Amino acid sequence: MIARIYRPAKTAMQSGQARTKAWVLEFEGDAPREVDPLMGWTSSTDMRAQVRLEFETKEEAIAYAERNGIPFRLSEPKPRQPIRKSYADNFKFGRREPWTH
Repeated sequence: MIARIYRPAKTAMQSGQARTKAWVLEFEGDAPREVDPLMGWTSSTDMRAQVRLEFETKEEAIAYAERNGIPFRLSEPKPRQPIRKSYADNFKFGRREPWTH
């Protein structure tokens, strides 16, 4: 079973960078997920799919995988361009888009 090492992206509900600094090691599932016919829950017989380890740095995650003989795939994060916009820009006089409600 191969593990994936990555840095999580921020969710759509976040405006800041919380919980995006740590590196995560997750195992990819070997067995497909199955739907329970009675309750409708999804389940899997693969217990490693539930494991999610967090590390401070990428090097720590790689060292852990190599030390324990875990094959891994590394996904580098794409750099984000900061958005330089203030709240006052919504109400300025020379605005390009019309302000409608």
